[in-house]
Amino acid sequence: MRFKNKVVLVTGSSRGIGKATALAFAREGASIIVNCDKEIAVVDAVVKEIKDMGVDAIAIQADVADESDVQRMLEETIKHFGGIDILVNNAGIVFDVPILEKTVEQWERTLKVNLIGTFLCIKYTVPHMKDRLGASIVNISSTNGIDSISPESADYDTSKAGVISLTKNFAQSLAPHIRVNTVAPGWIDTDINKDLPKDYVEGETAQIALKRFGRPEEIAKAVLFLCSEDANFITGSTLVVDGGYQ
Repeated sequence: MRFKNKVVLVTGSSRGIGKATALAFAREGASIIVNCDKEIAVVDAVVKEIKDMGVDAIAIQADVADESDVQRMLEETIKHFGGIDILVNNAGIVFDVPILEKTVEQWERTLKVNLIGTFLCIKYTVPHMKDRLGASIVNISSTNGIDSISPESADYDTSKAGVISLTKNFAQSLAPHIRVNTVAPGWIDTDINKDLPKDYVEGETAQIALKRFGRPEEIAKAVLFLCSEDANFITGSTLVVDGGYQ
């Protein structure tokens, strides 16, 4: 078990990539903090699933865009586990609205959750992980933050590009004791994409070399790799996991 006795916080882990990542770490022996903004009943179910594996887990409801919520989340984490080894910043939102119809409120909320939330979680986690051997942070960005053009999600794209930049800055400032990397998923089969029009999905799938959307578990594997000893000489990097999208 690669992560036995490690403590891992995964934000936005009630479903999708976050849930898959939390479960993957648990299978490797880690204790897990499962986080969500609102769906506390769903998170309790994830905690039960993890505990059934024989490892410890707790649920903490917190909005990563709210500084006081993030502080409380880390206080509860330290009270229960005494420290933290790995942080996965996965929580994120998107509003698919034509660019000129975007509201300031939508822009602000997207940036606060996706970008500022990532900053806040790192800010308040680092003091509790800086003395932990093998400490690691992985931020979930997106291929939309690299080279995708999608006017319906300009605020999301901007926030995810910011996450990549933030990763590089933290990688430099926290070295050599804490590694910080990014995973940039392409199209993944999650709830956030379940209502996309069929013809749109078909068109996007045709541009993926592997001819399918990815699975949350495949992103989780990339996260675990970056947090493992196999990636000890990797920091400040962005690992694209998109099935060869062109």
